[in-house]
Amino acid sequence: MSKEENLLKLVEADDTAETYHLQDQIGFVLRKANQRHIAIFTARLADLTPPQFAALAKLHEGGKTAQSQLGASIAMDAATIKGVIDRLKARGLVRLGRHEIDRRRLMVDLTAEGRTMIENLIPLAREITSETLAPLTAKEAVSLMRLLTKIA
Repeated sequence: MSKEENLLKLVEADDTAETYHLQDQIGFVLRKANQRHIAIFTARLADLTPPQFAALAKLHEGGKTAQSQLGASIAMDAATIKGVIDRLKARGLVRLGRHEIDRRRLMVDLTAEGRTMIENLIPLAREITSETLAPLTAKEAVSLMRLLTKIA
């Protein structure tokens, strides 16, 4: 039975079925797909972790941002984004400052070195995405992204 037939069987399965196969569960399949992507990412872009890359990419896209807002925009909690920003700051890729009006807000911005790095890495990131999606047709890749966005 092909993967597509297995998936169709899973989707059409009676909710009362007593058998449970881990490999048919969405969380398991998503984790395997994520592991594949992380392996490709790490092999091609070993200098940054995916969360570090995401932070730099979002700063490049939107400019100076409150640390809490940056974390929310890339799906990281406050503790995680703090650690990511601390490591990027230690490497000289971002700088921190206080908001002009609300001094409690910590603002994050790219340094010149961080901007240069992310601008050089964006084309590689596109290649990583293409490699991750390589087993799919273009139409399937668009559908996958649409569906995953719908459940995210």
